[in-house]
Amino acid sequence: MMMKDKGKLVIWPAYIDQTKSRSSGRIISRKNAVKEPHLNEIKEAAKQMGLNPEVEPEKAYPKTWWEVSGRVLVDDKGPKSVIAKQIALAIKKMRGQEAPART
Repeated sequence: MMMKDKGKLVIWPAYIDQTKSRSSGRIISRKNAVKEPHLNEIKEAAKQMGLNPEVEPEKAYPKTWWEVSGRVLVDDKGPKSVIAKQIALAIKKMRGQEAPART
């Protein structure tokens, strides 16, 4: 990790993706996870939580290095699994409000 990442947590979409297994990188329970989270949703949720998100769209998750999924850096304000769960729940809330518009 580079020095600019100090005090930051890396949130990969795989961490909160309901369609992924634990061995594929999901770190929160399936019932708290969201289906195929987008980087902008993670960024929005982190912004609402005041975590100063930084999106790095060109990054690939090490377990699936051939898939460029991007990642979001957020302020380190606690355990990664707790923050990942809060972000996933915030995305669920956002999706709940805009569900009819999504195709």
